[in-house]
Amino acid sequence: MDRQERVAAFVDEQGWKTDLAYRVLDLQSEVGEIADEVTTTTDYGASPAEARVAVDEVGDALFALLAVAESAGVDADEALDTAIAKYERRIAETGDGGSGE
Repeated sequence: MDRQERVAAFVDEQGWKTDLAYRVLDLQSEVGEIADEVTTTTDYGASPAEARVAVDEVGDALFALLAVAESAGVDADEALDTAIAKYERRIAETGDGGSGE
């Protein structure tokens, strides 16, 4: 069972089905918790080398992202492959993976 299927099965077993909008808001909250942790551990960016992120917080964000993908009908593996191909194309074309914006 892949990770997205595992999250979908867990959500179903727990009766946690909800709409896409809620899933996106939950993802934003979980990523915000990671940002808060980095903000705290770096003294608001004054000591970037001190940045720390707890494994459970990353896990919460991954769970939330996979739940978003499932709710949106997006295959997470396919989406990741598409993103990597996009970055590789940008690097080949411009020497930089950024969007240039």
